Amino acid sequence: MAEYQSLQFEVSPAGVAVIILNRPDQRNAFNAEMIEELTDVFETLEAADGVRMLIIRGAGKAFSAGADLEWMKLAATFDKIDNERDAHKLAEMLRKLSELPMLTLALVHGAAMGGGAGLVAACDVAVARADTKFSFSEVRLGLTAATISPHVMRAVGPRWAKALFMTGETFDGTYAERMGLVHYTVQTDQEMTEMEEYLSGLVFSAAPGAVAASKRLVLDFAGRQINDHLSHDTAKRIAERRASDEGKEGIAAFLEKRKPDWAD
Repeated sequence: MAEYQSLQFEVSPAGVAVIILNRPDQRNAFNAEMIEELTDVFETLEAADGVRMLIIRGAGKAFSAGADLEWMKLAATFDKIDNERDAHKLAEMLRKLSELPMLTLALVHGAAMGGGAGLVAACDVAVARADTKFSFSEVRLGLTAATISPHVMRAVGPRWAKALFMTGETFDGTYAERMGLVHYTVQTDQEMTEMEEYLSGLVFSAAPGAVAASKRLVLDFAGRQINDHLSHDTAKRIAERRASDEGKEGIAAFLEKRKPDWAD
């Protein structure tokens, strides 16, 4: 397994991958190296067999404070083409995360600002400490949340995204749950651990191929008009699942009142 400077990455024998953002002195702020390393991990996981779940958390006092100051200073010296190339790497890293076939879980504490909050939005499920601070504060710097915006809009909807992007408001985990940026809030680290175990149990009771196909449904169908073409597409996909090895095993296990093989 590759060695990383800004991350810790491991995969358990059971198939749980864990990424720890590991720049605690910089509050796990993004720089070019972290983005490159995250991209490498996501490309590895995309092609991996047997990984059922990815968990992302931050070391130290924060999940991620957004953009690293030194990285921002360097970007200020770039011309338009270099800036576009640099921003595209962040956008592609988030896209790769959002399209991973396994369930992705963000465990958030301390702060998730800017790109850090974008990373949360790109995950399938997010759990946050209620006292976590969130903000899309790019407008205060004369910038916009462009690269993370598709994932945030998918998470909270266009109206909430517009308000958050235009005001740069800071809000807590409870407010983030209300708008849909996170799914669950907890009060303590112990409650965070319990929620992680609960969600892991759900993941391991589900067929991995069906999990991947379910994510693909949402990515492909969200926003599409409901018409005959879409109806045929949905029928085709469920027919494929019924005829799959997982589908046959799942139905057989249900009828025989036993666990399916992926839940053993």
